[in-house]
Amino acid sequence: MEVPDTKTSSSYVKPPWLFKGSALYQLHLVKAETARAFIPKDFRLVEAFGDGYSDFLSFRYTLGGFFLAHYDDSPAGIFDELVVIAGIVWNPPTSCAWAARVLVNSQEACFHGRKCVGLPSQVAGFSKRTMAISERSRNKKNGFLNMFGMGSAFFCPKNQLDIQVMEIKGSSATDFCNISLPTAESKSDNMWMGPTIKMSLPSFSGNTKYTPHLLKYSCQISCRVRPVVPAKVSGPISATENDRDMPSNNLSFNSEHSEVALSESDAWNRSISVLLSKPIMALEFNFLKMQVEAPTIISYCSEDAGRMSS
Repeated sequence: MEVPDTKTSSSYVKPPWLFKGSALYQLHLVKAETARAFIPKDFRLVEAFGDGYSDFLSFRYTLGGFFLAHYDDSPAGIFDELVVIAGIVWNPPTSCAWAARVLVNSQEACFHGRKCVGLPSQVAGFSKRTMAISERSRNKKNGFLNMFGMGSAFFCPKNQLDIQVMEIKGSSATDFCNISLPTAESKSDNMWMGPTIKMSLPSFSGNTKYTPHLLKYSCQISCRVRPVVPAKVSGPISATENDRDMPSNNLSFNSEHSEVALSESDAWNRSISVLLSKPIMALEFNFLKMQVEAPTIISYCSEDAGRMSS
């Protein structure tokens, strides 16, 4: 477990801020009742399904998941980031993903995320271990892409990278999750890296203890993108199957997500539940360049409306 010792956030003074590296963007079907408590009352959660004809469709879902990135170059230097995405919010005419929790192994990046970008950032440790994958396991993993007729078009992973994320508060560290993803031996392997894409993504943030007002900012992204086998995510050792489908009567939140704050304990549990939800797609971003513009305030909230605490 390693937390880079960084300087103060002086390197972040002048926007835009440029980040370079690689990332995995994994999309999950997240139960709406799990995600809704994170969403400010100013926004509406985008939901689907819920017709009651099956156990699956008896629930309403949103599109959440996570964004796992390693930055080789940034205003805070080299660091890792895990963004837990609760779901998609709608504030006409724009919709975008809402971050439930952001874990970074950089004090400077954490400070900047909280104070300047309005993110629910926490300091964390990222421990990484690479293991070889047997031929039988490789064929099984590639079966996901074979279902879409794409298995032969993409690289056959030879290694598995296990990343353990530990949330750090003071002198204590708490197991948050473990992410296992297949990897190639090296970036020089002959594998199709996917097309180069450029996109501009609007983002919303704020409504936190450190930034109570709501913000809007833009991310200009350039990268090469390709579909990959979804990573396997496991929660803390103490987590049980019930953590995946937490009944609402065990959690203290207002169903209308008005001004009732989500407790830190509930926010932590719900973030784990998002990670343990059903994956539907994974995209790998290589040669990633992400330019983050300075946020603008779009709405003021009361000081006690923040839904996250450190």
